[in-house]
Amino acid sequence: MDSIRIERRAAAWLARRDGEAWDAAAQMELDQWLAQDVAHRVAFLRLESAWEESDRLKALGAGRSHDGVPPRGTWRQAIDPAVPSAESNALTPAATPAPRDWVFAPRTTGHRARWPLSASAAMLVLALSAMAVFGWSRYVVQERASYASQVGDLRAVALADGSHATLSSNSRIDIALSQAQRHIDLRQGEAFFEVAKDAARPFVVGAGLRRAVAVGTRFSVRRDGASVRVVVTEGTVRLESDAADGRAQPTTLLPAGSIAIAGPDGVLVRSVSVTEAERLLDWRQGLLSFEHATLGEAVAEFNRYNTRRLVVADGRAAALQVAGTFQWSNTEGFVRLLEQGFPVRAEHRADRVVLHSR
Repeated sequence: MDSIRIERRAAAWLARRDGEAWDAAAQMELDQWLAQDVAHRVAFLRLESAWEESDRLKALGAGRSHDGVPPRGTWRQAIDPAVPSAESNALTPAATPAPRDWVFAPRTTGHRARWPLSASAAMLVLALSAMAVFGWSRYVVQERASYASQVGDLRAVALADGSHATLSSNSRIDIALSQAQRHIDLRQGEAFFEVAKDAARPFVVGAGLRRAVAVGTRFSVRRDGASVRVVVTEGTVRLESDAADGRAQPTTLLPAGSIAIAGPDGVLVRSVSVTEAERLLDWRQGLLSFEHATLGEAVAEFNRYNTRRLVVADGRAAALQVAGTFQWSNTEGFVRLLEQGFPVRAEHRADRVVLHSR
């Protein structure tokens, strides 16, 4: 959802909340919408402030506590100065020349003139409108782009803000840059980001119900079905989650050396050395590193990078423990190693290699 649609949605929520049908259920819906995205909360708070300010200005401009159009006599025609004043409304149609223009004039009764106050209110309204337009412009997307990689390929992308992204095999990102935010939507796969420092524009990587927010750092985000993995190798990343069952979810701060797995049951964080965290990103050098991994897990990693699939035929083979560093493009070498060092037999087919226990 782009910034203009977000602003319109926020305005609709404000109008609905101001009505008589507002209840606890409606408030829960609003809270859920606000929790979905930082941009939702920013837009709503800004419009809410302008909404409240406009009510105060309306009362000031009218000089009264109630609404409605100004009373009769508040408006009059501007006529030629040579014609006598119409204070007593005694001019006849024949004596009144054609009006040159229309002006707003204070009532000519004993009440104190309110024009200066109304003019000040109008100026304030114009100033608020200009500020609102400026605020919207900060969220207007100035650049959009999409990048994708094929199976078995890596892709390096230079972003307009000076950041860099490296897409793993079979991955895709959508980019939307504005003056207020740098938003990356990881549609599938995994990407590593080297973020250019810009404290005024957060760098947000969205992946399903999760968002990794940084200012200037190095980290990766990976999507595996309903789970998201974030690996931080430099700086600090803030991991946010959408509301669940109407309840806001806690934010998790991830310093360098953090490995976070966010899934349906919550967020699990493991703190390791930066060197160990970097090993999970060896795919950037064409390598896959395993330590205390099962054969089933290792096969799943190889299949991310190859069109000829590895298939584990039975549970006993899948549970075998493997370790080491392998080239993800050399599945044949990996299979030969399994046959030589493990109780595994390989069945070679045209489109796959089936691994059986023996």
